[in-house]
Amino acid sequence: MTTQIAIPEPSSDSVYNQRSLPPYLAALQSAGAIPVIIPLHERQDRVARLLAGVQGMLLPGSRYDVDPERYGEDRIPECGEADPARTAVDELLLQDAFNLRKPILGICHGAQTVNVWRSGALVQHLQTPVNHSPGREVVEAHPVSVAAGSRLAAILHTIDLSDPTSGPPSETRVNSSHHQAIRVPGDNLLVSAVSPVDGVIEGVELDSPSHFVVAVQWHPERTYIQSAFSRAIFTTFIKEAEAWEQQQLGEGAVARHV
Repeated sequence: MTTQIAIPEPSSDSVYNQRSLPPYLAALQSAGAIPVIIPLHERQDRVARLLAGVQGMLLPGSRYDVDPERYGEDRIPECGEADPARTAVDELLLQDAFNLRKPILGICHGAQTVNVWRSGALVQHLQTPVNHSPGREVVEAHPVSVAAGSRLAAILHTIDLSDPTSGPPSETRVNSSHHQAIRVPGDNLLVSAVSPVDGVIEGVELDSPSHFVVAVQWHPERTYIQSAFSRAIFTTFIKEAEAWEQQQLGEGAVARHV
């Protein structure tokens, strides 16, 4: 059985979705998974039926910002509008994933959503020496330092270091397309990557050896072909989803024999 991964439509803006969604789908398919697109305006019972058949959740980027009211702050002028429909679907996916310990990969807006859902807070508008939004065409916008002992470090170490696209084992370069970032990590989330020049948090992950939750601020789906690290992130995520499914099958077999 092929692993199925739920991914919500990135936003309520159909034009943005037409541009942004295909790279996520291509990356998932290249890593061996079947994407299950979750419409933003579907009934909750229908979404629940879709989620019952998936083994992992990918929360993608969005053209909208996370509503600062969700982390107890007033909106500043630089903060963009929110997307309530995307927020509602994300919460359904996160609730299902945390209840059943399904693997989660959060990307850009998705990473910020994971953090806020875990009671963290965001920087509403970055002002640093690093250009964190240089454009979609820039493949290597700035370096990120990966924390030793993190899941991201383990992923980085799976890369064949003879591969010229892999970069050094504790630092690599990533693309960048955001003006907000994680300010306060959410409950039980560890900082796993930072931009070394300005200290902006670029990655967080759940402090749990048995539940894969990794969230990155950059867009590995856009550099899946060029970057060994991007490919390894998706490959590891799918392997975790496959392992979750096998665990469920094993637990089901045990239950039938009790």
